Amino acid sequence: MEFVNLFELQQEIRESLDERFPESLWVKAEVAQVQIRSNGHCYMDLCQSGASGLVAKAKAVIWKGTYASVGRAFARATGSPLAAGMTILALCRVNYSELYGLSLVVEDLEPQFTLGEAEMERRKTVARLEEENLMDRQRELELPDLPYSLAVISARDAAGFGDFCNHLDSNEYGFKFKVTLLEAVMQGKSAPESIADALALAETSKEGYDAVLIMRGGGSSLDLACFDDYSLCLAVACCSLPVFTAIGHDRDIHVADMVAFRSVKTPTALADEFIEAFAAEDARITELAHRLSLAVGRRLSDMENELALLESRIKAADPRQVLGRGYALVTDARGVIMKSSRNVAPGEKITVLFNDGKIEAEVKG
Repeated sequence: MEFVNLFELQQEIRESLDERFPESLWVKAEVAQVQIRSNGHCYMDLCQSGASGLVAKAKAVIWKGTYASVGRAFARATGSPLAAGMTILALCRVNYSELYGLSLVVEDLEPQFTLGEAEMERRKTVARLEEENLMDRQRELELPDLPYSLAVISARDAAGFGDFCNHLDSNEYGFKFKVTLLEAVMQGKSAPESIADALALAETSKEGYDAVLIMRGGGSSLDLACFDDYSLCLAVACCSLPVFTAIGHDRDIHVADMVAFRSVKTPTALADEFIEAFAAEDARITELAHRLSLAVGRRLSDMENELALLESRIKAADPRQVLGRGYALVTDARGVIMKSSRNVAPGEKITVLFNDGKIEAEVKG
């Protein structure tokens, strides 16, 4: 029986690889894990996924001397150091060890490729949401006139969340709001699922939130790339509550912003949205109260005028007013005013009323 020992087999594999890949080559892969050791070396797990899941993986290393320059250049160009979830294009030398197996020694990185991949994924997300008619779904919702109960998705120690709460609490009108923090991972590979879970929690909560607010301060393009993730943007678009976003810098527009009910640039601007909603309602109520006061005032004035007119009419009809002008009134024995001399018989008793007294008389003829 012919056989080969393990070391010889490993040698043959190494020699075959050296012959097949004598020079470095550019490799596209996704970063599954990154570790920067205390000695300055950078170790990575690279992988590739397909329709059925993970289809390939490999160990990679950037030695200390290379990482000091390549890693710095990558972070400067992309705004973020190497991190899990990134898709990279790396110039690699294929290395095979009889003890440690296959590994890739990274000699250079192409940061523009990583940025381009992120932008390509962003465009795919937008196209897919447009095809599914979900880009404007949130804007079909209605926000209550007085949105009081607010669910905020953020990291607890985020400066933006603190700024939002302080600005909301110190509003000049003294309006009060109920703010509930739903903590979530706000960057990196796990962020989309974490934020989507928080959205689902807000929807199913018995609190009855009026709106959901997603807040994330500034960061690099790659730090904020999770807000272009299809699964997260789908969760935002399909949320039954109005979703507000305040993500990144002024120049940043993410797909999550595009599908949200409303998007602003800073947490304090987001606080102003709700303060202004209350102020607008307060102004509307104040205007209604003013109009009601004017209407009541006008009605009272009209009623006073009507009373004055009625009073003048009553005065004009008062017999004493007639007597005061020198006239006299004649009444029969029953005290009924006599308006005619007809039907008055001789001997009938009458009374003649004057302004200053009366005379009892008898009709002679």
